[in-house]
Amino acid sequence: MASMKSWVIENKDNGFDGLVYKDAQIPKVGDNEVLVKLQAASLNYRDLIIPKGKYPFATKFPVVPGSDGAGEVVEVGSKVTGLKKGDKVATLFNQGHQYGAIDLPAAGTGLGGVIDGSLRQYGVFAETGLVKSANNLSAIENSTLPCAALTSWNALYGLKPLKPGQVVLVQGTGGVSLFGLQFAKAAGAIVIATTSSAQKAEKLKKLGADHVINYKEDLNWGETAKKLTPEGAGVDHILEVGGSGTLTQSFKAIKFEGVISIIGFLGGVDPKTQPGVLDTLGHICTVRGVYVGSRALMQDMIRAIEANDIHPVVDEKVFSLDQAREAYEYMWGQNHFGKLAIKVN
Repeated sequence: MASMKSWVIENKDNGFDGLVYKDAQIPKVGDNEVLVKLQAASLNYRDLIIPKGKYPFATKFPVVPGSDGAGEVVEVGSKVTGLKKGDKVATLFNQGHQYGAIDLPAAGTGLGGVIDGSLRQYGVFAETGLVKSANNLSAIENSTLPCAALTSWNALYGLKPLKPGQVVLVQGTGGVSLFGLQFAKAAGAIVIATTSSAQKAEKLKKLGADHVINYKEDLNWGETAKKLTPEGAGVDHILEVGGSGTLTQSFKAIKFEGVISIIGFLGGVDPKTQPGVLDTLGHICTVRGVYVGSRALMQDMIRAIEANDIHPVVDEKVFSLDQAREAYEYMWGQNHFGKLAIKVN
């Protein structure tokens, strides 16, 4: 079987109409490369905005979409030493980010943006662009780890590692926030979560959130969150996914010397309403942008997932590979809870 099914984004001018499902050749393996039979993929917000031309990092077209994939090694190159046929693997988001801080060259190696990604039946990857999967998770669960889980782990452990008894605030019920909740609870932290509905609040409590605030009912939720912390001192770590609107409240909630990790801008960016850089001095805190994480950090995370038997929250609706376009529409409509997965093989 020399051909396979694959999705391709032809260009960034046609939105989801630019997603094309077609036959492609199964790629050949180089000396340091590995052929993976992909079994599952999961979508991120960035996957939706790449075909819409709104992604702020490096892209090149045409490209196979999807940063997140999991599968089984079916062939290895002659110089591959760390992986063998039959190994279960997951993809690394930035293929060049091996350890330590991200640099400019590594930031240009995003899977599904610059390098062909996971929405295909088979993929060839550099050995260093893969990690061994978590052995307590299914392929679908493992496929949710490369972007959302690792971003969340980096937010909590990449700069100032989270300690037991500290307070973490997560916003909403997207993948990064739910992983943050699970990682924080496993570490013995107190978790405050925000959401917009009573139904989602119940789900957050079931996952272990200690406090849930409805941000539509409580517009000043930042001050409310601060009051919920020990001695009203504030939150140690905030996973900031909302953008200009939520950042004002995050500053109200943060503790002195706390860390606000900027992960997304789901609520949009408005220079008129967002706080300025000097607010970091007024609140004596660190604000950092997080761009996923390194291979070494991902291996640390997978060890923690196995040790604590953490299972990702995956939306009950799982799509097949030929339904990827429908999956994009479903997620764009914000119909999902947790990670949205696509079964490949």
